[in-house]
Amino acid sequence: MNTKNLVAEFIGTFALIFIGAGALAIGSANLVGVALAHGLVIVGFAYAYGHISGTHINPAVTLGLLIAGEIEFVAAIGYWVVQFLGGILGAVALSTVLPNPGDLGVTILTEGVTPVQGLIVEIVLTFFLVNTIFNTAVSGKASNFAGLAIGLTLVFCILMGGPLTRASLNPARTLGPAIVSGNYADIWLYFVGPLVGAILAALLYIGVLKNKGEM
Repeated sequence: MNTKNLVAEFIGTFALIFIGAGALAIGSANLVGVALAHGLVIVGFAYAYGHISGTHINPAVTLGLLIAGEIEFVAAIGYWVVQFLGGILGAVALSTVLPNPGDLGVTILTEGVTPVQGLIVEIVLTFFLVNTIFNTAVSGKASNFAGLAIGLTLVFCILMGGPLTRASLNPARTLGPAIVSGNYADIWLYFVGPLVGAILAALLYIGVLKNKGEM
């Protein structure tokens, strides 16, 4: 197991929670600001660590790549461990530095949104995100613009899903703030939704969109 990969995944996931959830927890950022906070972390770390670990920083992304045969199972286990650890410690750091941490940017459903509706939102938006990853970074078709495309995809997903589910798309993004804040409301859908969305994106890529020469 490559230590550099695990360190990169830990730091990237920590940053996503510290910056992304932090922007939401502070409360001064509007929806666009929160979306950009998450998306820009992806862009920055895609270029900083993409050549090291691939910058998954999301257990759902790792699952999708595992299904597509882009990562070994043992390596995926290591990624999941450090991603969840990074998410938890990112939330701990937030609770330490914020004078009024509030709900720590925990991913919860907006009033009036049912769990089924929230589940569908998380599935669809995660599908979009992982689909972009496959058809840019994995396929190599986007060259040096892959990180930008992935970050912008997360931005537009949050712009739509943020008002409904707070647009997690990432079990590690959900688990860290949930543990530290003690708010586990509807947490299951923030695991099931992203994992299903990632699986669907992987199946579409390997079954339909992947070029024959890449097999």
